[in-house]
Amino acid sequence: MSRRSTSGAIPPTVDQLPAGWRARANELRAFGAEGAALAFEHTAAELDAALRLAADELLTLEAAAQASGYTAEHLGRLVREGKIANAGRPNAPRLRRGDLPLKPGALPTRAHRRTVDRAEIARAVINRLGGD
Repeated sequence: MSRRSTSGAIPPTVDQLPAGWRARANELRAFGAEGAALAFEHTAAELDAALRLAADELLTLEAAAQASGYTAEHLGRLVREGKIANAGRPNAPRLRRGDLPLKPGALPTRAHRRTVDRAEIARAVINRLGGD
């Protein structure tokens, strides 16, 4: 499935959305739309917090292997070599999702490849503000 939207533009990734929303808030503020600008800034802050929470999720070696594209054995070796911090116990390692290397060419997990189009963003902002 292509990441291109119907307009031909490549939609932002989830990680790119907060910065884009803050830029949009600045544009709106320049046009005197303070309320809309504040809504974008608030939404960007909420998404930043959710992304930080997701990055702190602790994964088993098997789950980390699925998320990163590397094998559990390779990730275990990186932990033993001190290249990735062990957030668990010595014989039961856990890896922070945010610390995982992503194997080039491997499909990232659904959370990493999720894109959102402008209509979806607009609906989310309107719903947050209590509109129809």
